[in-house]
Amino acid sequence: MYIESKSDGLEGEAVVGRVYFSKSGKTLYYKGLRFQSLKGAGFKANYFDIETGDFYWISGPRKDQNDRLYGGNRGVLVDDDVRDEYLALIR
Repeated sequence: MYIESKSDGLEGEAVVGRVYFSKSGKTLYYKGLRFQSLKGAGFKANYFDIETGDFYWISGPRKDQNDRLYGGNRGVLVDDDVRDEYLALIR
């Protein structure tokens, strides 16, 4: 999944990484962070961190690499454990 922090503005730190869903599907987990949906109530964000309240944009990675909400992929990190899958997707 593509995960971009919106806590510091419209373009924040971003990563492509593996997320896990809770049994109910209402919570996403990524490296110790827990996210819940804003259910359409967010501004340029669709999830929030349960612990800190920070906003995030989370979506599936795009084949054209325009993962950022406003396009492009400048500064987007790809976790090592998903790198091969991501490279296969964008080729």
